[in-house]
Amino acid sequence: MKVLKLATAGSVDDGKSTLIGRLLYDTKSLTTDKLEAIEKTSKQRGYDYLDFSLATDGLVAEREQGITIDVAHIYFSTPTKSYIIADTPGHVEYTRNMVTGASTSQAAIILIDARKGVIEQTYRHFFINNMLRIKDVIVAINKMDLVDYSEDTFNAIKADFEELMAKRDYQDQNITFIPVSALKGDNVVNKSDAMPWYQGQTLLQHLEELDLKDIYNTGTPRFPVQYVIRPKTDDFHDFRGFAGKVYGGELSVGDEVVALPSQTRSKIKEIYFHDKKFQTASRRSSVTITLEDEINVSRGDMLVKADDLPQIEKQFTATVSWMDSEQLTPGKKYVVQHGVNKVLAKVDAIHHKIKPDYTGIDEEATSLGMNDIAKVSFKLNKPIFYDAFKDHRTNGSFILIDAQSNATAGVGFIE
Repeated sequence: MKVLKLATAGSVDDGKSTLIGRLLYDTKSLTTDKLEAIEKTSKQRGYDYLDFSLATDGLVAEREQGITIDVAHIYFSTPTKSYIIADTPGHVEYTRNMVTGASTSQAAIILIDARKGVIEQTYRHFFINNMLRIKDVIVAINKMDLVDYSEDTFNAIKADFEELMAKRDYQDQNITFIPVSALKGDNVVNKSDAMPWYQGQTLLQHLEELDLKDIYNTGTPRFPVQYVIRPKTDDFHDFRGFAGKVYGGELSVGDEVVALPSQTRSKIKEIYFHDKKFQTASRRSSVTITLEDEINVSRGDMLVKADDLPQIEKQFTATVSWMDSEQLTPGKKYVVQHGVNKVLAKVDAIHHKIKPDYTGIDEEATSLGMNDIAKVSFKLNKPIFYDAFKDHRTNGSFILIDAQSNATAGVGFIE
């Protein structure tokens, strides 16, 4: 079954958790005990409706404050597709959580309260989706029941958001506007009778018809080697295969490839998935590849097509989202994990901070604190093989690891 990874973003009280709860409820994805708990708690609180946010807010602090703090992953399925929803917080102080939740997503939902319209946090949510090159963005204008299902209100918010869209640098995004009421269920799973002026799809209909091939960012094929397979059994005594996942494009038997960093050439001899052979490995498929020549390839190396090499450098500049309480400053050293490859890196320079509300940059920045986003240069102790993030989401991204605590200190997107 096809799997769609989906990120959500919304400000406080925009109804994000309620929207997800409504999706689960209307698709009959809630277990009986979960539904009974929601009914019981809603009644205890004196509500005359079901509080669907209880289906997603898992932390005690989230339930007490009625906000989302950490990223929660929610799973549900329809007959045609499985969904993984990253329910991310909307507060400015949880920017790092928003980036984490959206980093592995192929589509996103940005919620806007119909009473408030486009606000500063909307700018931030759209900036992150633009920075992460999320291909399909649904702008769900929620709480339409509280503005009398007004078409004029919907059109005014849509016009304001379109002005925001003009500021983006990623022009290949598909933006879809849907008026909804998560609480009442209008246009979430079922079509609303209260908004006859809206002729588009419901939220679920749109998600169901998304073609995953169009959502995944295409690029050039990259095959980072995760494991060298040497069974040494009687049947496969001389077998030597390289296991990994194909990113960006396709690899086929007979393709001339280069192994990095050695830059040794060979041709693909066989492609295996378990015990089956294939002529072509499509993008995002996990396979084992054998080569015609006995060349030295190990974990952390990369196979690429001979006529399509990535950048091979000991330095790069990237947009960094900082996630650590310890500040990033020039001269500090971190471990850069780029795919399965780890190298030691030193912060060379902080060029400027980027204000995610599209108000400009801060060129006077000398350090980065938690949730800051900035343009930073690094020098490495050995070369890595990378592409620009705008050309290749997987091979253009990395994480920064604090060598002392082993904690993830930041994430980066190479320019």
